[in-house]
Amino acid sequence: MLVLAICCMSLLIVSLDNTIVNVALPSIRRDLHAPTSGLQWIIDAYTLVLASLLILAGATGDRIGRRRTFQTGLVVFTLGSLLCSLAPSLGWLVAARMVQAVGGSMLNPVAMSIITNTFTDPKERARAIGVWGAVFGISMALGPVVGGTLVAALAWRSIFWINIPVGVAALVLTARFVPESRAEHVRRVDPVGQVLVLTVLASLTYAIIEGPNAGWSSTEILGFFGLAAVALAGLLGYEARRAEPLLDLRFFRSAPFSGATVIAVCGFGALGGFLFLNTLYLQEVRGLSALHAGLYTLPMAATVVVFAPLSGRLVGRRGPRLPLLIAGVAIVASILPFTRLSPHTPVGWLFVTYLGFGLGFGTVNAPITNTAVSGMPRSQAGVAAAVASTSRQVGQSLGVAVIGSAVSAGLHGSVSARFAQASHVGWWIVAGCGIAVLALGALTTGPWAMRTADEAAARIAAADAGGQPAPVGVR
Repeated sequence: MLVLAICCMSLLIVSLDNTIVNVALPSIRRDLHAPTSGLQWIIDAYTLVLASLLILAGATGDRIGRRRTFQTGLVVFTLGSLLCSLAPSLGWLVAARMVQAVGGSMLNPVAMSIITNTFTDPKERARAIGVWGAVFGISMALGPVVGGTLVAALAWRSIFWINIPVGVAALVLTARFVPESRAEHVRRVDPVGQVLVLTVLASLTYAIIEGPNAGWSSTEILGFFGLAAVALAGLLGYEARRAEPLLDLRFFRSAPFSGATVIAVCGFGALGGFLFLNTLYLQEVRGLSALHAGLYTLPMAATVVVFAPLSGRLVGRRGPRLPLLIAGVAIVASILPFTRLSPHTPVGWLFVTYLGFGLGFGTVNAPITNTAVSGMPRSQAGVAAAVASTSRQVGQSLGVAVIGSAVSAGLHGSVSARFAQASHVGWWIVAGCGIAVLALGALTTGPWAMRTADEAAARIAAADAGGQPAPVGVR
């Protein structure tokens, strides 16, 4: 239980960091004179690097030792937090956020491996993973309030100070109580695949965020879109020929796995867009302080805390289909009122929509991992879950990038005067993400989808047993 507590400390600071930073964005804008695109980069620099390195970090822990990797991640994340608090300009803050993400990528996937190897009894392991999921919900609830309190009392730099004592305490406790472990079979390092993944995500996000300023038809933006397309084509071609690829394309023959990947992107894209737009609306348009803005979002966070574990139980009893349908309906129904948002929207309506969105997001998270690993060979379940985790971070990055850029295109002059009207297109995109969750939840959890999962698992198991990679696209 002590090992579980130490691992949950890492999840708390990594997850807390996102919601805390969102609350502080208006203060950072004023202090560092950051444009809307700069605020997008503060969020996306973190989530992009995190998404790019999650799978590599998990494999590194298996190879050189999970405790050693976990300790390294704690040191780098804590150092990155200190650098963020000292950043003199927007550029330095974005760079420090990338350092944070490098450390964060070594924490959560490795911590989950430590938990899995510490709790060998299936029932105890299930309870431990339940506690892990509850901590994520708690971080959602605490983030806005803690962030708002710190910003109101000590300015925005203090939101990064909170990570430092927690990181140091976890580092000391890890050295004393967490046993070292390694995987019996270590996956080969795939540096080419890693570089291609980072190139795809970074170039695509850059083009989306900077498109409104540079012009969508400019040479710069078209060049980055082209680079993303070339890198993606290279990634698909290269990974299909590797025996142990970074991204195993055979998994995508399973409709549940493919669906879970896209659902993760859409669900967390909706979350990223929601937090980004709602924070700016409450503080820039309604004139709330950071603390009051955090308190306003408590209904959403509390609903996530309540329904996240209930969703996990529902998945265990009835499968992922019903939770995904509930999540899709709740996200769409809660976001539609925001498409008519005004500076004078009644507070009661805001609270009702926050509750609805909390229900939707709290319900969608649990079935994603379950659906991703559904029907996969046990030996590949960890890799499938890692891809689902990466998809969550990719979704949050793209949500902030796409929705932020769509809103920026309609902003002219004062943000406070125009933001509510300009944000309507962003809210429609969030609602579209909810529709995608609903449609894919229905499509990829039925009998046909389960058959594709069984067929994919059989092919993967047969190919791995023979020691040869299964050529992608060949039946």
